[in-house]
Amino acid sequence: MTDTTHLGWKNFATWNVALWLFNEYPLYCVTKGHKGYATPYLSLREALKQTFGYIQTTDGISLWSSELDIKALDEAINES
Repeated sequence: MTDTTHLGWKNFATWNVALWLFNEYPLYCVTKGHKGYATPYLSLREALKQTFGYIQTTDGISLWSSELDIKALDEAINES
């Protein structure tokens, strides 16, 4: 059986978004502010776009990528 995950995340895109959100201190603070929202990640990405103009990570992964595991990102935000 082959491991199809990327460092414990569903794929590279999800890992990269999580890495970006949780390892850039200003973004981490904004991310923590979405803890407890009904849809933390969806609310966060909209806020990042509206407030800062962010639509992708510094590595070019779209915050709207269909590859993202939204449920895993929601759980990570709620655990932050």
